[in-house]
Amino acid sequence: MDLFNDLPTPDVDWYPDWLEPATATRLLTQLVEEVAWRQDTMGTPAGRVPLPRLTAWQGESGAVYVYSGIRNVPQPWTPAVAELKAAAEESSRARFNSVLINRYRSGNDSMGWHADKEPELGTHPVIASVSLGTPRTFDLRHNKSGVVQSFSLKDGSLLVMKGNTQAEWRHRVPKEPRVAGERINLTFRWVTPRAVIARS
Repeated sequence: MDLFNDLPTPDVDWYPDWLEPATATRLLTQLVEEVAWRQDTMGTPAGRVPLPRLTAWQGESGAVYVYSGIRNVPQPWTPAVAELKAAAEESSRARFNSVLINRYRSGNDSMGWHADKEPELGTHPVIASVSLGTPRTFDLRHNKSGVVQSFSLKDGSLLVMKGNTQAEWRHRVPKEPRVAGERINLTFRWVTPRAVIARS
């Protein structure tokens, strides 16, 4: 009997070799140059501090997204992002109107435990996570059991989170001080404008 059969597993689709290496390298170079990167700050008990990564938000008009006290108004799709969006939509069989782009400059950049469950994402969001550059660890932790499932998000990979994943699991990108290379991650999603949510 397999003692691990009853352990919870997140509802994800994992494509470790989603992009050809040459395509991944080309897109990483394009994104570094074409995206308008910014250094946001987040609220802590000690006051506002810089996010440990650079970010950008692109999407269709009206796809405003708020998290950690940061209001993200979409910038227009840039060419490399639009190319990845179309490919991610085909692989995940979902439509996206926005993307959060995170630039991890080294292993000292990170993202803490959280779930993407803001009202504008809906109850069962599909989030397609594309990774380019240096591999980084991605942890998913089950809310009730504490079970952790980890992925090494390598260059050119795609991880699609769906179903009850955001409701039942939290995820993070931990610090890895020994990692020297850069990684860009794009999480495509569908955002319903808050005004529409308020009327429904």
